[in-house]
Amino acid sequence: MEASARPWPPPPPVGAYAEERELFRLLQNMLEELLIHKPDDPIQFMINHLKQNNDDGKHSVFLGYQELKMFWAPRICVLGPPASGKTTVAMWLCKHLDAVHISQETLLSKEILALTKEAKVYKERKQKIPNALWANLIRERLSNVDCIKQGWILEGFPENQEQAWMLQSSGIIPRHVVVLYAPDTVLIERNSGKRLDPFTEEVYHTTFGWPTDPLVQQRLVKPEDLSEEQLSKKLLEYHRNFPEVFQTYQKVLKSINADQPSVDVLSQVLTYVQTRHRSAAPFTPRILFCGPPGSGKSLQAALVAQKYGVVDICCGQLLKEAIADNTKLGELIKPYVDNGYPVPDNLVMKILAERLNALDCMTSGWVLHGFPRDIEQGEELQKSHIIPNRVFFFHLTSESIMERLSQRRLDPVTGERYHITFRPAPTPEIHARLRQNPKDKKENIEKRVDTYYRNVKELEDFYEDAFYVNADQDPFAVFEFIESCIINPLPCKRLKSL
Repeated sequence: MEASARPWPPPPPVGAYAEERELFRLLQNMLEELLIHKPDDPIQFMINHLKQNNDDGKHSVFLGYQELKMFWAPRICVLGPPASGKTTVAMWLCKHLDAVHISQETLLSKEILALTKEAKVYKERKQKIPNALWANLIRERLSNVDCIKQGWILEGFPENQEQAWMLQSSGIIPRHVVVLYAPDTVLIERNSGKRLDPFTEEVYHTTFGWPTDPLVQQRLVKPEDLSEEQLSKKLLEYHRNFPEVFQTYQKVLKSINADQPSVDVLSQVLTYVQTRHRSAAPFTPRILFCGPPGSGKSLQAALVAQKYGVVDICCGQLLKEAIADNTKLGELIKPYVDNGYPVPDNLVMKILAERLNALDCMTSGWVLHGFPRDIEQGEELQKSHIIPNRVFFFHLTSESIMERLSQRRLDPVTGERYHITFRPAPTPEIHARLRQNPKDKKENIEKRVDTYYRNVKELEDFYEDAFYVNADQDPFAVFEFIESCIINPLPCKRLKSL
């Protein structure tokens, strides 16, 4: 056959392509950038930013095609009452995420912005800086290239609903909002013991966080902080304004108890800001279960299919159906199945690809188990554009596998399945006629388990974003874990290839 006459390979499904390239998130981010910068020519603005990359290759200035290979720049607000530790958390996040720290102090003392002078006039007169001026100051600072490239940590803003609305109307929408909280009595005690390093601007405390370096201890000064009476008024104002701020950001907000060791606070904050929120993008589940025999793949697939309406695809059952329906492929695989030989991968792939590309699988999604069993089969799936978006490896000890499988029995009269330990036959008569499937004999189980563990390491490396399931627990506990991994977005990782 001439090359020009050969059929084209099937294109990847549209949904899989959009998910892999994160097109919905890309378009969403483009809109955010347009709202922040408000260019006169939006089309040319997008073209320029899509072409422009960061010098160090880590982030593009605009989240274009190349940025899909990189981490998303942080956009985080750290809020909380006075003395709750906002500065400590914000500065630690900036160091850890290589982001830009923005606070009231940095905007007024370190930045050279057009509106800084105007804001300082209010400060010198001991007048309250208007919300509109704060919002404009922040918008001007966040439009600088370092914030666009590296991301930002905004400390202490917004303080009230009006500021929040002004920031939103300027297109400044944080991806994560961290709110620290602690009892007022704890905050008042903290405020009295606060100390500042004038060189590094690190904040320490006489009780909760005293530096070990004697040189640092000597240069610490007591900051010009609020008196106990002033702090009480500030706390009252915070408690009055916070509920409205909470309502504005409740979908991206997490409250963290600041009255615990700082290591725990920082750990919880970091865990949250590294999560990705559920996207509004259409999502079609393509779920793959891998695991040794007896690990519960079939049961979990049935539970997922029942709750979410996805198609349950068992590879072994699919082959049996092809034989029972007397299809052409079924006739080809029948001799292998009848004689207990493994069916060639190319025949399995033809049956599997045909089923997974059927309309119900394409529209409702699927959960596949029983294939692939080795790296070669995984690569064949990928070549056929069958790419799961959630992969789970079930882990179970050899002893548990043996206990689960070797005690399985079948009633040849009713077809009912029993288990000597977990589901014994209800009557002696039924028990007497139970039979064991030859594949459940100890020597056959050992062969199957050995084959699985011989191939699983390479398969785990192939599916590097997979989740690992402790299958040696209650089936519904297993299901809860699987469900949480399905409905929550994947952690942001570098893409292997585009």
